[in-house]
Amino acid sequence: MQVRRMEYIHSKDIFLLMRDTLKLIDRRVMDHGSGVAYYLYKMLECKGGYEKFELADFVFLASLHDIGAYKTENPKEMIRYECKETMAHVAYGYLVFKHLSPLSELATIILHHHTDYSQLEAMNYEYKDIAAALSLAEKVDIFSLALGDKFDVKMFQKQAGTVISAEALELFEETVQKYDVLRKVKSGAYKEELDDIIGYMIFTNEDKKKFMEMLTYCQGFRREAAVVGSVVCMCISEVIGEKAGLSVLEKEQLYYGALLHDIGMLAVPNLITGAPRSLTSEEYEKVKMHVHLAERVLKNRMADEVVEIVAAHHERCDGSGYPRGLKEVQMNRSQQIVQFADAVNALMGSKAYRPAFKDEEILELIRKETAAGKYNKAISKIFFDCYNEIMEYVRVRAEETMSTYKKLNQQYSQVSEKLRER
Repeated sequence: MQVRRMEYIHSKDIFLLMRDTLKLIDRRVMDHGSGVAYYLYKMLECKGGYEKFELADFVFLASLHDIGAYKTENPKEMIRYECKETMAHVAYGYLVFKHLSPLSELATIILHHHTDYSQLEAMNYEYKDIAAALSLAEKVDIFSLALGDKFDVKMFQKQAGTVISAEALELFEETVQKYDVLRKVKSGAYKEELDDIIGYMIFTNEDKKKFMEMLTYCQGFRREAAVVGSVVCMCISEVIGEKAGLSVLEKEQLYYGALLHDIGMLAVPNLITGAPRSLTSEEYEKVKMHVHLAERVLKNRMADEVVEIVAAHHERCDGSGYPRGLKEVQMNRSQQIVQFADAVNALMGSKAYRPAFKDEEILELIRKETAAGKYNKAISKIFFDCYNEIMEYVRVRAEETMSTYKKLNQQYSQVSEKLRER
């Protein structure tokens, strides 16, 4: 597959898009990440010796250092996963960054951000000082939030040299005096500085592509089937787009529109998506909101053409779709391709209340709905003409996706076991 250029999204917007998308699952985890990232940033700035782009990478990592918490049963129980049962989110966060992120060389920082300094100090590890600083920054954010005005950083003095790094503690105290970081985080004034440093992020076009695919895998924090569904939609769209003669730029936009079309579903509770019955009208309205949420997160971050594809993926050519009830003449080919591919994907996948449709059932339903005016006839014809080719491509890519998940889960068990042995 060709490497897509991604020239229409800036490095800073990659970060903002990932942050705001993960907030759809639970805002608290990312707000905590922002506070920790700011403390780490100012500690390293106070220490000196880092270029702006290096600081920006550490801020990115620190902002997402608890990404593994989204895989826990309840990411809202911060005290539980941060102070009592740390292994699960540490191990999974490490593996997500190691295997799915362009910042894989920094992933071990996440692995050790709950390691006692007495153990960390003995390791031959390039970024152990960063891990030690991140560990302290995290503790500061948790306890300052819990204790409010009663918080005093000197409360960590008894743990200096054992649980936490004495050097990191001294550096943080200096940072408080120099930058007044505790007050800025409490008031929210820090956000402007954080936004400024992430402007120094430098990602290649291949990095950007990988981050977008990492974001797609994040949909699996709620439902693993959602990741496969996005890949299936993307595969169907790619083949149809190629056969339809789309330009190189249109195919790039189509790819990312299909890949990200369902990110708004991260905000829909599993009790609704996994309901073993047809949804109530109220539940269905909540599901429909995922289009607006995805559009809001992507707007001003991705190219307008990509946002429009995502916003129209539940529209229908006869005007019966949502949220705007657009008709065929109001939509371009890329929008019509993704909505068609998404509809086919929905039929291919099993639901809690029904099994997946068989091939002949899918073809018959699509044939009927095309005749009724729901789908573009030319797109539908390409699908029927190339059905075997499309399904084979879907099968191969779906297997690749599940292989990645199996690799993550296998290594998760191994890493968790090693953490237990410490």
